[in-house]
Amino acid sequence: MSTRVSVIGSGNAGLTAAYHFTLHGASVCLYGATGFDQPLTDIEQQGGIEALASFNDVELTYAGKQAIDKVSRDLKDTLDYADLLVLPVPSFAQEPLFIDMLPHLRDGQIIMLMPGNYGSLVLNRIKHEQGYGHLDITFVDAISIPWATRIVGPAQLAILGMKAFLPVAAFPANRTQQAIDALQPVMPLPLTPLSNVIEAGLENINFGGHPLLTTLNMGLLENFDGQFNYYKDCCSISTARAAAVMESERLAVGNALGLTLKPELEAMNALYEMDCTSVYEVNRTSETHGKLNSAPNSAGNRYITEDAAYLLVPCYEMAQLAGLETPMITSCLHIDNAYNDTDYFRTGRTLKKMGLDNLTPAEIIDFVA
Repeated sequence: MSTRVSVIGSGNAGLTAAYHFTLHGASVCLYGATGFDQPLTDIEQQGGIEALASFNDVELTYAGKQAIDKVSRDLKDTLDYADLLVLPVPSFAQEPLFIDMLPHLRDGQIIMLMPGNYGSLVLNRIKHEQGYGHLDITFVDAISIPWATRIVGPAQLAILGMKAFLPVAAFPANRTQQAIDALQPVMPLPLTPLSNVIEAGLENINFGGHPLLTTLNMGLLENFDGQFNYYKDCCSISTARAAAVMESERLAVGNALGLTLKPELEAMNALYEMDCTSVYEVNRTSETHGKLNSAPNSAGNRYITEDAAYLLVPCYEMAQLAGLETPMITSCLHIDNAYNDTDYFRTGRTLKKMGLDNLTPAEIIDFVA
């Protein structure tokens, strides 16, 4: 009997998860919320999800077509379907979605967030604030989604590539291996354990490239409508130097929390099975990232609204807590605030929203253990 999993979210990653989990032998229920359910209609009309063999003359991976066991527009029905719940949704969608899920959750379920971006901590706070503190569920934060992927037509995917493995951590951390054992049968790549969800947030590989490269290239990206190969064209020798400074700040924050983080170059080489000698070379030569021209065309792109707000802000706040200066991270956030007429220091994923305010660095690590 195949393992059941509910995929909650019908965007690029949600459809790819439903397709690839099914290809890997799982039985999948795919949920799309009201207003986001057109992909479900497309799947019903097309008889499944198709992964293309090529797109724009670019050869793609994992081609085929899979019928999905169940598509659902009913959240309770979706949560009743499986004990494994995978949410490949943007960080800003995690909170309202979880509030809607709470009345229908049951003890023993696992909620995997892809990417996590400290979401486990936010959802745990909400669980207690909403009066569901008794509910025994395990949260899992992944550092990202497994795939580079796009929806390119009705129920059609262009899967550009997949990581060699996916680092994850559970909240609480003492359940990480148990969660991996439960999730691994549906996952098409190995899950590897991190020490806790703080490490999972700091190890998100979007941290180093997306917010800073997008911020530094905004004029060209807007004026030319994002018609670039993002990683090749937006990473130059100088922007790579700036990114290296931001990377040093991330590593210093991890060290202050007692975490040994992987340098970005080492992580990218391992995740994408490369042997590059610099992050600049990674961006210029990665086949996975260089297959299609797909770049942000405004400051409203998720590379800022999600990656700056939900990755840079927590790192900045943890640095402040540890007494560290982060001039590159701070400067990037100030510029992004100006771009979008907002205040990510307030609206981003703060320690208070994670339920970690008024704790010392050591107390935070104890809390997530």
